[in-house]
Amino acid sequence: MKSHLPAPSADACTASAALAALIADEIKTHGWISFARYMELALYAPGLGYYAGGAHKFGDHASGGDFLTAPELTPLFGQALARQVAQVLAASRPYIIEAGAGSGRLAADLLLALDALGCAPEGYAILELSGELRARQAATIARHAPQFLERVEWLNALPEKFSGCLIGNEVLDAMPTHAVRWDETGLFERGVALAENAIGEQLTFAERPASQALIDAAKILPVAAPYRGEISLAVRAWVAELAQRLSQGAMILLDYGLPRRELYHPQRDGGTVRCHYRHRVHDDPFWYPGLSDITSHVDFTAVAEAGFDAGLRVLGYTSQAQFLINCGIGELLQEHTAQKVGADEAPALQGGRARNALMKPLRSRAVERSALSSPQRILAVADGDTVTEADLRANLRANGAVSVLLSPNEMGELFKIIALGRGMPQPLLGFTRGDRVHAL
Repeated sequence: MKSHLPAPSADACTASAALAALIADEIKTHGWISFARYMELALYAPGLGYYAGGAHKFGDHASGGDFLTAPELTPLFGQALARQVAQVLAASRPYIIEAGAGSGRLAADLLLALDALGCAPEGYAILELSGELRARQAATIARHAPQFLERVEWLNALPEKFSGCLIGNEVLDAMPTHAVRWDETGLFERGVALAENAIGEQLTFAERPASQALIDAAKILPVAAPYRGEISLAVRAWVAELAQRLSQGAMILLDYGLPRRELYHPQRDGGTVRCHYRHRVHDDPFWYPGLSDITSHVDFTAVAEAGFDAGLRVLGYTSQAQFLINCGIGELLQEHTAQKVGADEAPALQGGRARNALMKPLRSRAVERSALSSPQRILAVADGDTVTEADLRANLRANGAVSVLLSPNEMGELFKIIALGRGMPQPLLGFTRGDRVHAL
């Protein structure tokens, strides 16, 4: 047991043991499985994998979630993204596919924001294989955007051809990746085997000579042995498949990762596989299989190459912060504040001492709860509009969430956005300033 991780419940341990037994049986059959196959089983095994089981994944610590994605932080994320999506839909078709829609919050926010922009899509398709997540997504949309629920459909596979906008928010990082090691004699794949110890059979890393597909993919990587890292053949294949099916429009992919020369920097020797459990990060993918999310950083150069080789143009690549700023998240935040406190009060709350007063309590939930213990008490009146502590709380959350989305020390620089498309105008809104395509 890792001392810094909360102990799983008895039911969670039972489910994990069942998945571990399934994985062990496959290893015994084949003698060894790739880490990519292990990751596939740990995340997607029917009824047992992390995304295929019934455990709560998305949400804050209090709700029992393991991590928060940008849409769960604030609707302003979806509203800013909607401005970019609207541009794509206007140049192609009013149709959206979202791959891996998580809790469904982004879908609800996009549908509402696009409607406010006067360009609600005729159809919104969600590519999601998990029945449990489909049910949660439907419930979220029904709660927040019920008028659009009849336009939403769930797909088991991509259509043969489609036009419009495909969105993938934090999808690529959870695709199975191959763990590899370079030494002076060549390339080896780090797979998974069983080892006996005092408490029985345990999952462990074991190496084999790399396959030809991995050797070919590794030839262009800027790696000097000795080195350990990952190569995601699945990401390359998925992007290429999408590119072949996209008749006109764009795919917008948001995730954490780096260009190739930065991802395979000597200081990243050891790889980027990380596991997420109850808002804690650990590096043991074999700890209670099925209970932790397993991710690895995205090679955005490989994403760009896969799309380009399949006939798409690279329309832009930049940080999440720059993309959201280009899409007007600052204006959206100011509008949100104005709606809550009255137009005359909004500028004061956006700058100087007043803004600092809003931001500081958000960093400590205990301070926030203490200061705002009476949510309906009126704090001020502006042009006849009352400002309650509930309004202040909403502004605290909005300012704090946008800070997290934009801060280079949080999500602003860690997350990147790449757009690939066919028949699209340039520049796209989200890449009008600070485009980093040259860095790929």
